[in-house]
Parts: sequence; structure tokens; C-alpha cells
Amino acid sequence: MARAKALIAHDPLRRWTAADANDTYNIPRWGCGYFGVNEHGNLIVTPRPNGDAAASPPSNVVQLGASGAIDMKELIDELVARGIQLPILLRFSDILRARIELLCGAFTAAMREYGYQGQYRGVYPIKVNQNRTVVEEIIEFGRPYHYGLEAGSKPELLAIMAIHQDDESIIICNGYKDEEYIETALLASKMGKTVILVIEKPTELDNIHRVSERVRIKPSLGIRARLSSRGAGRWEQSGGDFSKFGLTAAEMVDAVGKLKEWGEVETLKLIHFHLGSQISAIKSVKNALREAGRLYVEMYKMGAKGLAYLDVGGGLGVDYDGSQTNFASSMNYTIQEYANDVVYAMKEICDADQVPHPSIVSESGRAVAAHHSVLVVNVLGVTEFNTNVPQQLQRPAPPLVTNMWETYQSVSAKNLLEAYHDAVEYKDQVLQLFNLGHLSLEHRVLCENLFWAICEKVLMLVRNRDHVPEELEGLEKALSDTYFCNFSMFQSVPDAWAVDQLFPICPIHRLSEEPTRRATLADITCDSDGKIDSFIDLRDVKHVLELHPMKEGQDYYLGIFLVGAYQEILGDLHNLFGDTNTVHVQLSPEGEYDVKEVVAGDTVSEVLAFVDYSPSDLLGRLRNSVEQALRKKLMTIEESRTLINRFRQGMIGYTYLDRE
Repeated sequence: MARAKALIAHDPLRRWTAADANDTYNIPRWGCGYFGVNEHGNLIVTPRPNGDAAASPPSNVVQLGASGAIDMKELIDELVARGIQLPILLRFSDILRARIELLCGAFTAAMREYGYQGQYRGVYPIKVNQNRTVVEEIIEFGRPYHYGLEAGSKPELLAIMAIHQDDESIIICNGYKDEEYIETALLASKMGKTVILVIEKPTELDNIHRVSERVRIKPSLGIRARLSSRGAGRWEQSGGDFSKFGLTAAEMVDAVGKLKEWGEVETLKLIHFHLGSQISAIKSVKNALREAGRLYVEMYKMGAKGLAYLDVGGGLGVDYDGSQTNFASSMNYTIQEYANDVVYAMKEICDADQVPHPSIVSESGRAVAAHHSVLVVNVLGVTEFNTNVPQQLQRPAPPLVTNMWETYQSVSAKNLLEAYHDAVEYKDQVLQLFNLGHLSLEHRVLCENLFWAICEKVLMLVRNRDHVPEELEGLEKALSDTYFCNFSMFQSVPDAWAVDQLFPICPIHRLSEEPTRRATLADITCDSDGKIDSFIDLRDVKHVLELHPMKEGQDYYLGIFLVGAYQEILGDLHNLFGDTNTVHVQLSPEGEYDVKEVVAGDTVSEVLAFVDYSPSDLLGRLRNSVEQALRKKLMTIEESRTLINRFRQGMIGYTYLDRE
């Protein structure tokens, strides 16, 4: 049985403030200091908040002032004035820099505290966000920490080979590998790069050995361990005894035996494991570290003295809802706690068997990339929930209509549950009588309006209660508005549809005004799944979002936050809505923002080409149809010219809607 839920109701006698907005949308908790509200009621971005790194960065890291706060409403207004249409994906480069510093600083601090002798070598798995600018910025910002890259496929490896610049950082090669993949990785190592081929399944070892013999290049090898330990959260199935990848303990022993036979045991450099993405509970990490640490030590004691790295994989979470719990969209630990547990566990296990401390590798892509991207959308229109109830009931009226009217008149705090039950019963009877022809359409409409008016009264009363009965929890959603937003859920936030991932969503302006409407969001696709009706809350999942009423002639902007990991690359072309316009924003040393790069979104002709349509061929076919219509005098020459011009303009236009 679901627990009773409290509905937050603002005190009407107290003026709404920015602090109320922070509480309503939980901004300080999921925002991690990067997002807040200013005195104008606009959402601000502080890409370099004070104290966001766990340790001081190296001296060669450029230090930017923390005073630079970007007003998102002003930024969007400026971009629109430049002719950049919404939706717009904003990328804040300095948040990306801050996240790398935070992660590397956390491991540096942990190693210093525990006297750990190895180093931290982070790698970015580019599958998280393969956008060229994002990857290049991670390389740039990670250079002081020798931050490396991870490839999970041949195309990713080819991209990494070309853009990787720091020979002291490492390249991790995961995923299934054919001979071409293996040979490419081996040849890349001849450029002075540290390229580690991670064995995902037993047969890969034989393939790598055969290719390395042919090209006469010794590999640097890693083994992915299939741990019995499992992660926690939505992707916990990625780990455990039945996971897709990895070698069992027996297969790891066999692999070391083969390497000894070939006289190449020294080529084994790394032990790797992965518990799955977005680990929500730190306990699962601790359990896995004990198992992985023991495997590392035993492999070393078996003769694999070349071992130098333990790769703890990905899984470092993002607190999307700010609850700091083990809920699937949250995490019950901090980055510093995660680093402390990894470092302490490996030191303790290695010291017990007098094994040298390995350098620690993590593939923490989500925690690095998620925060730096925000999708800003404009609201195109609203379907408001309104009830139309007369001031007086016209009599005589059927008994059922009279009963519904009297229930509506009598709703109070004392009888609200009884009134709701009566209204539900009457509504069912109304439909039965209407279907039998015993109730007119006018009386049916009146009863339905009365029913929803009763529900509205009940909702107003329960908002002031500490707890809401379970059967009334759905009223908020049932009575909510629908705000139609200019975006495609399937293109820009596919995880919200595919796996019910929660993302923080809130207006980027008018935050000094009380949001008096309760709404769900609908995108502009023609798919009924194209809606968002689950929103973050500190204690539970909300099914409506607090929003402001639309103002005539004024745009209303919403931000969808923490979308920098996976969303862009997983997005699809449902209804042929393409990539959005993307703007890269960076702070100057003076604390002002610079628009570093604008990447135009897909045009209609581009997305049509993706599905094998030729714009010129389509234009030719349209001309033929127009000529036939002209011959049949179905349209005028002026109409034909307008249609052809509209077609041409549409082809070069944005796939999303323009309000002008």
C-alpha cells in the first residue's frame, strides 16, 4: 500500500519569494551549487561555485572567478534576438571543467588522507556524450589530471585515436572486438599512447594474441571480471553472475594460465569491473570492491606482476531529484565518499597481502557530463482544466442531477472523503442512465462539470492537510493543466520515456511569482507517450509540476536540467524532429559569459535525407502535382507560387515550431 502523501500548499498570507521557488523545485539539492535563483526571479547558472573541488587543482589549471553568475532568462533573450530559435540546448563548458576537477580532486584527497601509493587516472567513456566539442573540452580540462578516454566500439576508437593528445593518460578499449579493432588499437600504441585492450569474453584473448603475433606488437591487456556482486538502481542487471560482459573467476585463472604459456603474463596490466550505470546505493560499491580487490590481489600473486591498474568502471551516480537517497534517480553518497571507499578498500586489501597499490581508474561519464547541459523549451499553449458550474440549479431536474448538485454544495473539511465517494458513485450512474437513454446530454454535461467541481473543492481542502488519503492522491494529476512545449521527448530526453528517468524541470524566470497552476508537460510529437507526468520531489515522485499561468504576448520558458549524459546520442527522429540548436557558453576570466559556439539544429531537408528522401526529388514531384492542379483549375497561379515558396522555405527551416 502506498504511503500517505502530503501536498505542499503555500501560505496565502505570506508573500512568495525566491526561497519558496528553491524549495518548490528543490534547486539547491540537485543543482549542486551550479544553479540558483536571483533577485529578479530568474534562474541563474554559476558554473564555478566556490569550494566545488575537493582539493586544489594543479597550478597549470586556469582559475576563473566564482562571481560569474549567468542569468538564463537574459541569455535566452539574447540568443533569440540573434535569431536562434528554441528549443535550445545550452552547454556550460565551465561546469564540465568543475565536474572533472571535483572528481579528480576527490580521489587526490582520498589518496592523500589514506597514504595511498597509486595514482588516479580517470577516463571518459565517450558513449555518454560523443559530441565532438564535449569530448574535446573534456580532453582540454582533464589534461592537468591526465584524464583519458574509453572506447566501446570501433567507431569510438577511431575518433579517440585522432583526438587523444596526452600520452600520460590512458585509452581503455572495451566492448566486443574484431581483428580490425584489435589491430587498430595495437598500432595506436606505437604512437606512444597507453592503449589497454580489455578482454570481455574468453575468446578475445586468443584473437588478440593471434593479431599481436602477426603485427609483432605486444599488447597491454586488461580483464573484465564478472563479479558476483551487483550494483543498485535501475541498471543493476549490468552486474552479477548473469551479466552480459566479463570473465568468471575460473575464466580469469585460465586467461592468466594462457598468458604464462605464451610468456606474456607481464602484458596483463589491468583488472576491470562494472556494476552498471547510476549506482544509487554506496553499499553495493563497497561489496564489489571487496570482491574485485581480492581478484586483483590473487591475479598478482598468481604471477601477473605487470598489473598496475584497477578499473572500477562507471556507475558513479547523479542526484537527479536531490533527495540523497537510494532511489533510482538519486544516490545516497557523495563523490568524496565514493572516492574514499574505493581508495580505502584497495589500500586495505593490498596491504594485507603486501601487494603494491594499483593506480585507480574510473569511467565516471554520467557524473562528469550530466550537469553541464540544459534544454530550454518554450511553451506553445496550455489546455487548462476549468469547470463550468451554474450559480443555481434549474429545477425541476432529474434526481441524480439534484443529488450531484447537493453534494457539490455540501463539500467541507469534515465530509470531503464522503463527498468524494458519493460523487464517484453518482458519476458512474450518470453514464449508465445516459447510455440507456434516460438522461439528456445537457444533464450529463452538467453532472460531469459538477463532479470535477467537487473534486476541485476536495483537492483545495486536502492541500492543507499533513497527509492525503491514498485514493485522493490522483486528484492533483486528474485536475491538472497540460502545457504543450516545443520539443520532442524522444529526441531530447529519451530516458524519460524509455526508463522513466526523472529530470529536474522548472521555469527559468518568474520564480519570484507563486506558480498557481498544476500541470503535466506534452511535447509536439503526435505520440501519446510524448508527455512528462513524473517530476522530482524531495520525498516522492510528483505527478504534476507547479507552473505559472501564461501571460498574453509573453513567452514562458522551462528548463530541463542534467541532460548532458546519454540523452543527445540516444535521441531519435520520431516524427522527424531533429537535433536542437546547441549553444556552448563559457565564462571569461572577468566573470562574463561568452557564447563560444553555436551549432545549428537539423533542418527539415537534413532529417528527410536521414530517411532517404531527396529534397530536389520531392520538389520535382510537388511541381508535377501543382501543374496537374493548375490544369484542373483547382488552384490559382498565386496559390501555386505560395505553396512552392513555402515548401522551399520549409526545407531549409528548423524542424521545431516557430511562434512568429
